[in-house]
Amino acid sequence: MDPLNSRMESFDTKILSPSVETARLGKLQLVGILSGFGAGAWLGAAEAPTKLVKLGVSPLVVSLLMVVGVFLARWSLPALIRGTGQMRLDIRQAPHLIVWGILAGCLWAVANTLTIFAIRDIGLSIAFPLWNINSLLGIFWGYLLFNELRDAGKLRWLAVLGGALLMFAGATLLAMASSLQSPAAHPFRGIAAALAAGVLWGTMYVPYRKAYLTGMNPLSFLAFFTIGELGMMLTLAVAYGGGSDALIHQLELAKPVLFWLMLGGFVWVIGDLFQQYAAKYIGISRGIPLSNTNQLWGLLWGILVFGELRGLNPSLYAQVIGGSLLMAAGAGAIALSSVNAKEHARWKQAADREGQRYKVDTAYVRAALSGRDAIPARNSAGSISDVNDPSTRPAPQSSRSWLDYLLVSAATTIFITLALLARAPNLALNWPALVALTAAMLILLLACGLALWRTTRFN
Repeated sequence: MDPLNSRMESFDTKILSPSVETARLGKLQLVGILSGFGAGAWLGAAEAPTKLVKLGVSPLVVSLLMVVGVFLARWSLPALIRGTGQMRLDIRQAPHLIVWGILAGCLWAVANTLTIFAIRDIGLSIAFPLWNINSLLGIFWGYLLFNELRDAGKLRWLAVLGGALLMFAGATLLAMASSLQSPAAHPFRGIAAALAAGVLWGTMYVPYRKAYLTGMNPLSFLAFFTIGELGMMLTLAVAYGGGSDALIHQLELAKPVLFWLMLGGFVWVIGDLFQQYAAKYIGISRGIPLSNTNQLWGLLWGILVFGELRGLNPSLYAQVIGGSLLMAAGAGAIALSSVNAKEHARWKQAADREGQRYKVDTAYVRAALSGRDAIPARNSAGSISDVNDPSTRPAPQSSRSWLDYLLVSAATTIFITLALLARAPNLALNWPALVALTAAMLILLLACGLALWRTTRFN
């Protein structure tokens, strides 16, 4: 027998034992919940540079430059964390997911462009909660397609449905506030753009879940994802920006703020990476609502740092803050309805179905579902390390190649060069609030990164 297949069959037998799954499930859920909170913080901060649309930069150019920053981050971060060798394994095992990744990237690019228009028309603090209706679609698709919430029990269903109603109530309150009292010239257009972005992002989570049930590593999925988003964003920018010559002219005008917009894309990728792990380990019906705590971070950035809503009717503050808190409470209720053993067994059925449909190796699918390498590391004695506690296993040997170092070096050089050429935007900022929010983000980054490494080795 092929030694590689023998090792994978042996590992598959171990990870399927009930005691191992019971011990792992709680740890993976904690990692997923923490990742969701980290995603909320970094996704919320990523939209702050889009305030530059108030300075006359075209929304299409803002979105395009953010996507360029995203592209650099989504190839350099995986190369830095694990090396691109993981991508080769994923391509061999599940080549169909490349297509799904590109499709998800296309949806993301269109949705992100719509958010720029929404922020321009109704402001960051109001637009954020509106496009977070993607949580509701995540619940729907998770249940319909991937067996999430099946056999979850009445209490968990009550938490999910109650949370969904709270989110709907919060979104309605915010829509009323923005349409009746928004100072923007086109409040209804902004509302429509935000809601459309939410629908597209909610549908985008279907490829996410297919990828992680089938076994693809989130770091690999992000790299394929960015091919679709960059291609789609270039198409939109050329088609709706007046052609390639007009686009080049707009990019030249935006030269002083290139760094800030691309930095926004880089920050987005860190948040999106945590969101991917949340979706993998607690499902899209829970992970996406939890990562949508970015609405609170968006509210904090919009009101505290940029001074949105300053000088307006106090009742507008009450509506915006009340609506945001209602949506956050609903997201929390959904996210904290933990996955029990019966529901997790239904996840395995969905994973097996996906694996059989695309002829993916069973060991590869189930190892990834448990947050482990498809081929486990061996200890110094040459035997398979203890799969009951992967944190005790030795870290896999680095498989980084010259390509990985080239990707990291190129991205770093580009950002440093643009930073040297950048000009501080002429915006009134509350610097103490900005420093405090940034410090909180860095703390969450460290906590999430350590948790993912110790529990899953970023699998």
